[in-house]
Amino acid sequence: MANVEQVQPKKGPSLVIQLAMLLVMTGAAVGMGWVSGGYLKQGETPAPVPAAPENAGTAEKPAEGAKPATGPTLVQIAPITTNLASPSDVWIRLEASLLYDAPQPLEMTEQIHQDLLAFLRTIKLHQIEGASGYQHLKADLEERAALRSGGHVKQVLVRTMLLE
Repeated sequence: MANVEQVQPKKGPSLVIQLAMLLVMTGAAVGMGWVSGGYLKQGETPAPVPAAPENAGTAEKPAEGAKPATGPTLVQIAPITTNLASPSDVWIRLEASLLYDAPQPLEMTEQIHQDLLAFLRTIKLHQIEGASGYQHLKADLEERAALRSGGHVKQVLVRTMLLE
């Protein structure tokens, strides 16, 4: 018979050392995350949260002696309900808000509302189908609102969009 060497399995690090290394690596990951977060947040100032007026879309007059509001302003426009260009028996209802860079007169909001209404009457159903269609519609609405406002509208926030 052949001589069989008895091979002893190699011993790896003990369980205590493995747990200690796990704790060290976890601590290093947490520390690097904390440092990265501090670095990314450095110099960042929180954006002011605009207060939602009770009567959305109406201009409020500041109290006597009070400074007029500055900064971004969110204004809800009246719901838009109209039929599409094709098929003409499909109706759309759009509720949206406009994010201005600073408070703007109510007349500007009304002009944008009318412009968006006229635009929605020209679109066809196949243009707004799917996620990419919605993104294109939103981009078109934002572009028209920015042009009508002279660049004061920074974003059009679509609250609801129903097609029937």
